[in-house]
Amino acid sequence: MKTTKKRLSLSVIAGLSSLLLPLVVEAADDSHKMHPLYENNCASCHGSDHGGYLAPALNADTLKGRSPTALRTIVMTGSFDTLMPPFYGRLSDDDIRGLVKHLQSTPKLPNPAWTIDDMKASLQVYVKDESTLPSKPTYPIDTMDDVIGVAARGKYGRGEGSKAVFINSKTHQQIGEVPTGTAAHIIDYNPANPRWAYVKTDTAEIFKVDLYSMQAVRSIKTGYNGPGLGVSRDGNYLMAGSFVPHNAVILNANTLEPLKTFELEGIDPDGKQVSSDSGMIIGTPFADIFAIALENAGQVWVIDLKDGFPVTRITDVGHHLHDAFLTHGGRKLMVASYDDSIVAAIDLKERKIIKKLEAGCVPHVGGGSAVEVDGRTLGFGTNFGDCDKTVVSVWDFDKMEVVKQVPVAGGTESPAAHANAPYVAVDIISKDRRARTIQLIDKKTLEVVKTLDVGGHAYFPEYSADGKFLYVSAGYSGDEVVVYDSTTLAKAASITMESPAGIFSHGRVRYMTRGLSPDEMKGAK
Repeated sequence: MKTTKKRLSLSVIAGLSSLLLPLVVEAADDSHKMHPLYENNCASCHGSDHGGYLAPALNADTLKGRSPTALRTIVMTGSFDTLMPPFYGRLSDDDIRGLVKHLQSTPKLPNPAWTIDDMKASLQVYVKDESTLPSKPTYPIDTMDDVIGVAARGKYGRGEGSKAVFINSKTHQQIGEVPTGTAAHIIDYNPANPRWAYVKTDTAEIFKVDLYSMQAVRSIKTGYNGPGLGVSRDGNYLMAGSFVPHNAVILNANTLEPLKTFELEGIDPDGKQVSSDSGMIIGTPFADIFAIALENAGQVWVIDLKDGFPVTRITDVGHHLHDAFLTHGGRKLMVASYDDSIVAAIDLKERKIIKKLEAGCVPHVGGGSAVEVDGRTLGFGTNFGDCDKTVVSVWDFDKMEVVKQVPVAGGTESPAAHANAPYVAVDIISKDRRARTIQLIDKKTLEVVKTLDVGGHAYFPEYSADGKFLYVSAGYSGDEVVVYDSTTLAKAASITMESPAGIFSHGRVRYMTRGLSPDEMKGAK
């Protein structure tokens, strides 16, 4: 998924404001009012440090020379082709004017600290005795693999519409929802116990969710924003990373107790010592490790889950690392490097780079997709951004070489595949009607064979665990999740919710990489 930014929960606004406000350069006379207003309405997308996240940075440098009237108009009306809603009616005209003045006079702020003690203080327990929870699901379902979770943002990235919504992917009926306060971003599942899910929000709160009773049992705040989250193969540990501040933490997956924090810094590929955002974090069925990408430092760290949590640093991976996915039984890690237009293949056993593969323009591999076709393991990589040539890259992961670059209708974000479905689905990113569409690539011919007009802004496709259905978010103006038969592509269902975003199948804990069955993952080279 692409990066998101954060809005602070009400419980920490006062503390954050007291930390950051002294750093604001003579904003407006009422800056003590404007900064919390920014946190409550803008920071979840534009960044608590005014440095950008899902949406562009809003600070004195980036807005230099911009017309206050034009900025005020955007705040009032929203931006049609983005997640930004109109704030006219939500904020008064005086507040909008003051907010614009605040943005144009505030520099990008230094990263505030969020220590392990802050994390411990934020831990909340909603169910003190988990033995009182039901021993099986309280709703009809054949297998927990049939659960699909949707990260619903809500219209303003907070409020009643912000929640994790869970669906039975065989019946397409909603089976539960868990309010998250601010926009849900990532949903991951415990590979060792099917009852537990973990939901991370734009504001870096993590909720431990009991899927049997569909309720949160604990939560903790691990930073100010940043989407990175992974679960270890034994289900004992979580790892979460932040954009603000530049750190990561390993947690006890049962209690959410923070065990160790890591300062994300190192020598980048240009030889500079830098502090870094957290990119992807992933656990793997291959070993008791986590892998984390340091976006700005161009490094991937492999962290062993044993005493002291020792770190192996793989350097010079690329410029601006972000998302990644696993292949070959979880041994090989494919990491996207935005600024180099490559995907770096890393051997997690040898802990070294295997090869850097051509990946088109600004590769964004999302959750990744790979399929077995005629004895080959083919991987599919999408490209996020404006490019002269918009393609989906296809690689042979056994030979580590480019097979083809498939022309598509625009920039793409998240590929989806399944062993039992004939197509690889990609979402089209644009600022016109193409954004309503999903394109389907035939796994054998490697050609686009169908374009679906989903409505709204179509993105984050995901197959059900059995591969029979394709789920697609139709957010922005659509406010629904649309379901298609994966073979006929006939519309099967629609589930209404406010600004749905990422879709996450519980089946991922078994096949890890979308498109490969469990047998293929075990038998891969």
